[in-house]
Amino acid sequence: MALMDKHKQVKRQRLDRICEGIRPPILNGPMHPRPLVALLDGRDCTVEMPILKDVATVAFCDAQSTQEIHEKVLNEAVAALLYHTITLSRDDLEKFKGLRVIVRIGSGFDNVDIKAAAELGIAVCNVPAASVEETADTSLCLILNLYRRVTWMHQALREGTRASSVEQIREVAGGAARIRGETLGIIGLGRVGQAVALRAKAFGFGVIFYDPYLPDGVERSLGLQRMATLQDLLIHSDCVSLHCSLNEHNHHLINDFTIKQMRQGAFLVNTSRGGLVDEKALAQALKEGRIRGAALDVHEAEPFSFTSGPLKDAPNLICTPHTSWYSEQASVEAREEAAREVRRAITGRIPDSLKNCVNKEYLMAASQWPSMEAATVHPELNGATYRFPPGLINVAAAGGLPGAGGGVESLVTGTLAHAIAPVSHPPHAPSPKAEADRDIPSDQ
Repeated sequence: MALMDKHKQVKRQRLDRICEGIRPPILNGPMHPRPLVALLDGRDCTVEMPILKDVATVAFCDAQSTQEIHEKVLNEAVAALLYHTITLSRDDLEKFKGLRVIVRIGSGFDNVDIKAAAELGIAVCNVPAASVEETADTSLCLILNLYRRVTWMHQALREGTRASSVEQIREVAGGAARIRGETLGIIGLGRVGQAVALRAKAFGFGVIFYDPYLPDGVERSLGLQRMATLQDLLIHSDCVSLHCSLNEHNHHLINDFTIKQMRQGAFLVNTSRGGLVDEKALAQALKEGRIRGAALDVHEAEPFSFTSGPLKDAPNLICTPHTSWYSEQASVEAREEAAREVRRAITGRIPDSLKNCVNKEYLMAASQWPSMEAATVHPELNGATYRFPPGLINVAAAGGLPGAGGGVESLVTGTLAHAIAPVSHPPHAPSPKAEADRDIPSDQ
């Protein structure tokens, strides 16, 4: 019994030394640390674990900023998964010592400074396809709601309004409009924009679009009309729907000036990014009736609340909490594809092995871009258990999430199939002159 206890004590000391980064001598050659993959702004790793468990340790941080991320993750993580609720600026990225790839679980990546990431040797990827249908369906739902005023009629009935006579119906349903023959203007004809256009045509909309980055001829294949300028689209649209990514070139694309170019009494729908719309200008236009109604799934400040901000008193406004991307199927698909992208980074070469690298051109321009080492199997660590200190980080095991509660130590067991040799980020290199990012429908 004493011998067994001594053996357990020696094994525990060895594992603690591994956890603290003190590498004990191994007869079979140099040891490579097991890659650490961190989910920065979430807690649930049950979808990602089956895909990554044989090549990496997966941890979750549940952080809203890098100040909440455990030092171990900042020092050792080679890959990061994130949603849209955490922002990674250059200063944030520089806190990570060994980060090689960031994968956004969704399509929009405006919460990551992709150029700074490239200069630091970090590839940034997204998952552009998972929520196309959901976002398009929600966009059309909001458009139809504005025209048929379903939300307001429902609210009137909830408040006790009677609508039995024709006069009462006219009052309750006032503003409801016929759709056939109306013109829907789409800004950004990417994946979601095209899906919205096809759906809108089935309801009788005439569809026009503006997208300066789309090759000539796409409009003919889809049976749409292309506008040469944004002003042309705004002038000819009865309803404007935004489906473009957010970048430094189109912040507040819809502002007081562009709103004045829209048709009097037009509708506005945004399921892309909140920063595309100047909410102060929109609120004023709604109050003045220049815009008849608006529907927003995304906002400049999130999470959105009607109790504060410029839109709190705006009439004829529908707001939803950045959920147009969501369905159970889309959520799982996005997480699976994000995990597969991380796996490609670990087992292959960056950026060549990556499927959806959004800063590849900047990566290739950055000097001293390091290559990822080939997979290394070390039998000494097969089946080893990794303990993480209690605090802001927990580790998700293949069988599910660790027990709830702060400060709970969690264990993950797995077979080491690959390791990444630690590398230093390359020195900053100038990025090529920025061109407006291609339209990638936001996932949200």
